[in-house]
Amino acid sequence: MSIDFPNSIRRYEPGRGCVSFWGSEASLEVMFQIELDVLRTLSPAVIDGSEGSFLVAFDLNRSAILQAARSAYLKKRGGYHRLSADAFR
Repeated sequence: MSIDFPNSIRRYEPGRGCVSFWGSEASLEVMFQIELDVLRTLSPAVIDGSEGSFLVAFDLNRSAILQAARSAYLKKRGGYHRLSADAFR
């Protein structure tokens, strides 16, 4: 089986320095976080420091983010993954 992302919900979490999102494999829910610095790198023109700008950056780069999440999950299956800049190299 592979991981899917049927839920398009993402949540800005400034205290954790990330945007969180979720995937699933069969009945297992997997939490992912992408660091805010990564979103700044992916979409520097849209980031103004507001919640909305980070969520827009996530949405603009959703395909690349989900691909990085799939790769991270395939390397190490588990219930939690935090995506840093290394996940996009």
